[in-house]
Amino acid sequence: MSLLSQERLDSVRVSAAGDILRAANALHEIAISCGMRAAPAHDIADKRTPVDGEGRLLASTVFGWTEDARVWWQNSRIALDSPITTACRFESQPFWVNAGGFHTRQPNAYLTSIDLTNFETRAMTRAAIVVPVHMPFGQIGAVSFNPIDRDCVDLSEQFLALEDALGLYSRTFITTYVQVMGSVQALPPGSRLSKREVECLRWAAIGKTDLEISMIMSRSRATVRFHIHNASVKLNAVNRSQTVFKASQLGYISLNS
Repeated sequence: MSLLSQERLDSVRVSAAGDILRAANALHEIAISCGMRAAPAHDIADKRTPVDGEGRLLASTVFGWTEDARVWWQNSRIALDSPITTACRFESQPFWVNAGGFHTRQPNAYLTSIDLTNFETRAMTRAAIVVPVHMPFGQIGAVSFNPIDRDCVDLSEQFLALEDALGLYSRTFITTYVQVMGSVQALPPGSRLSKREVECLRWAAIGKTDLEISMIMSRSRATVRFHIHNASVKLNAVNRSQTVFKASQLGYISLNS
């Protein structure tokens, strides 16, 4: 079987909780065949990593990250400290990295500004091919492929050969896992913002207060609060900032203007 095939793509796809273990094993076998060990994360902001349908941690039961290894998922600061997770916020395409820097197909100036001091300690690897997985509502997952041979720190040839295939398999596994295992929907079904709610959020997004919005729209401050509150309920948001953020993620407003 070639590295990139429909059969392998289907093997890493999760359609139900009962598929997770099978899909994880398939991703693990693909990584091993490439001389790599996979480290999947469905949300880089959360130290918890994917589990199977029975709640067992895939990092240890499938991907081989045992207790006597460097258990990266138990590092509570990795989401903030690791140069790899930082890079995933600035890059959506696969890249490879070592202490010498980040390497991508297309230059990314944001990556060159990331601090690589004590890289191995903070990234908990000497080198890796990384696939960021950007999903709706700002959630970012990632799969890091780490060489089984720890002396291998130059992944330039492997990256050119494996980038496309590992990128496709990683995105398929992570996105379908999240769709199946998302315990709380990011957006209640059937919700739709009204014209007034969107208008209020557009002004809120550029920093206008309720009083200022009321003057701009020739409405009472209570009415403005009412519209923003309704929008927050529809978007399942806990505060004004998250309401604005979710509205932008859904394309109701833009944060770039």
